This record gives sequence, structure tokens and C-alpha cells, in this order.
Amino acid sequence: MLRLTSPATVVTLAALTALGPLATDMYLPAMPAMAAALDTGPDQVQLTLSLYMAGFAAAQLFCGPFSDRFGRKPVMIFGFSLFLVASLLCAFAPSIEWLLAGRFLQALGGATGPVLGRAAVRDIYGPIEAGRILSYMASTMSLAPALAPIVGAGLLVFFGWQSIFVLLAFYAAAMLPLLILALPETLPPERRQSIHPQAILANFRRLLGQRTFMGYTLTNAAAFSGLFAYLSGSSFVLIEFLGVSPFQYGLFFSLIVAGFFVGTLLSGRYSHRLGRERLVGLATLVCAAGGCLMAALALSGVFAAWAVVGPHVLFMVGVGVLMPQTMSGALAPNPHCAGAASSLFGFLQMTIAAVVGGAVAQLHDGTSLTMAIVVALGGLLAVASFLGLVRPAERAMALQQTQELKH
Repeated sequence: MLRLTSPATVVTLAALTALGPLATDMYLPAMPAMAAALDTGPDQVQLTLSLYMAGFAAAQLFCGPFSDRFGRKPVMIFGFSLFLVASLLCAFAPSIEWLLAGRFLQALGGATGPVLGRAAVRDIYGPIEAGRILSYMASTMSLAPALAPIVGAGLLVFFGWQSIFVLLAFYAAAMLPLLILALPETLPPERRQSIHPQAILANFRRLLGQRTFMGYTLTNAAAFSGLFAYLSGSSFVLIEFLGVSPFQYGLFFSLIVAGFFVGTLLSGRYSHRLGRERLVGLATLVCAAGGCLMAALALSGVFAAWAVVGPHVLFMVGVGVLMPQTMSGALAPNPHCAGAASSLFGFLQMTIAAVVGGAVAQLHDGTSLTMAIVVALGGLLAVASFLGLVRPAERAMALQQTQELKH
């Protein structure tokens, strides 16, 4: 059994958390081929991504509170088992309807990794150090989305799109023994919470009324919506509209992830030096700059791979800084219900992103314009959420602490 504070535990939690991006990113290069194989349109295949996010969001409302009562480990074991079965259903789906059902079940199981991985870090490291650890976890975990589209493209070329879901099933099967035998339980019995519906709803109501929690959550959700708009539309824009190959798409996606990786390293390095509030503020400006640049190029009629990928790399640097810091900021004031806070955080993040992804699919005009405008709006709304909610909440909290010290 691993020690709670060992580096191996952090790596294990990162591997468990990586299930989310793997299930999202590995099949992106195969989406046009899946549409042809299942005799359906791009909007239906893109719906597999939005439905996954919707299921992911819904599952988080339950897995967090259940983990607050029974512990992180048993809930994750159940989730990974469900994900394994659902991945096999996707692999052998005879129609788009079966694939949509499989993706929804995948989401219900896959949600446990990211949600409870975040909560476990908060259990172990506390409110301040959790931001730094989450940043370095994100750096380690960024290998998953960097490699996933390349692996997915290779599997598509040599074995067909079904093999992507078979590999996801194997990943879940490999993680289960590690989860059962090696990972310790991070939530001590004395900190367990009731799962009575009234207790859960009371926690959610308190969190929804907490300006700090909502500020960091909405800032995160806005930036994540810009990222999800790219995930939803980029394969059709780059492969169908701009004519890049699935393998080239995987390489371009690696550049996107490299931007995220740089951002997470900056987040971890400057977490103590600059502080959470300043880091998040700078990151939202970077996201807005990248999104607005992509939109400006599309509105000017510049339709080329570099005009899509280049600005989004900049956007993802901001996302890499912002994601772990906003997660830490939302969970920091809520140690007594970290699971519920992580659940509600993820639910709002994924629900907003799923709506945005559905809009990109429905409004797709065959070019990069719709996607670029939505990415830009995501960056601008992140700035607005930071200025309107996060900064006032942090300033009010700092003032209150100063007054308490004086007295």
C-alpha cells in the first residue's frame, strides 16, 4: 500500500484522473470515419462528445457526496468497473444509438477518476499546497491528451475505430488492480458526511451561495467551454474542411497539449510567488487573447491550420495555469465537504461545456468560424467571471482576515 504523501500516490491519482481526457481525446481523429461507418451525420457523432460531458456532469453530483460518506476508494472502484463495461459496449455498438448509450455509461463511470482525484488531493494536502500539487498532477497527466489523439489515429488506420474503445477498456482493467491493491483511502472515518438528501442539498445550497466557490467555478467553466468548443469542432474543421490527415491532426493536438503542459508548469512554479488570485487573473487574459486572435483570423477569412492551432496553443497555456488554481480555489474553503464541492464544481463545468459543445455542433457552418467565435467568448467570459466574482471575493476575504488579526 502506498503512503498518502508519497510521489507514487500523486502519480497514481494522476493516472486515475487521466481516464477523463483519454475517453474524450483518443477518439477525436476517428469522428469523421465513425460518421461514415455508422451512416450518420457529423452532428450525431459530435453528440457523442456532448452526451459524454452531460453524463459526466450528472454523475459528479452523486459520486462526490457518496465518496464523502463511504470514502474515495470504493466509489472509484465502482466507477472504473462501469467504465470498462461501457467501453466494450461502445466498441461493439452496431448503430449510433448504441454508441450514444455506451458513451453516456462511460461518462457515469469515468467521472469518478477526475472528481475523486481532486478530492483526494484536497484530503491529503490541505487548501494551500493542493493548488501546487494539482498543477504538477496536471503536468504529469497532460501526457494522456498529448498522446491520445496520436494513438487514436494509429488505431484508426490499422485496426478501425472500434479498437480505440477496446484500448480504453484495457486501460480501465489495468487501473482497477492498482486502485484496489495500492491506493490508500484518503478520507478518514471521522470526516465522513451524511448522504441524506437534505444534507447533500444543504451542502450544494451553501456552495452555490458562496461567492468564492462560484467565482472560481464559473471562471473555470468559461475557459473549459472554450477548450470544449475546440474538442467538439476541431476534427471536422481540420480534417474535413482544411484537409489534414488524422495523423497530422494528432500531431497538431500534441501542440495544443504542449501549451497546456507549459501552463501547468508555470502554475506550479509561480503558485507561491504570485498567489492564486494573480495567477488566475493573468491566465484569463491569456485565454482571451488566444481566443480573440483565432476569431479575428476566421472573421478575416484566413482559413488555415496554423490560424486555428496557433491561437489555441496560446489559449491552452492560459487554461493550464487556470485549471489547477481554480480547482484549488473552489475547494479551499470547503474541507468538510470536499467531495460535494468537487462534484458541484465539475457538474457546473461539464454542464456548461456540454451546452457549448452542442451549440458548436448545431451551428457548424463548414468552416472554423463558429468554433473560433465560441473559443473567444469562453476566454472573454473567463475574464468577466474573474473580475466580477473572484477578485471581489478574495479582496473581501483578505479584508476580513486583516480585521480579525487586528482584534
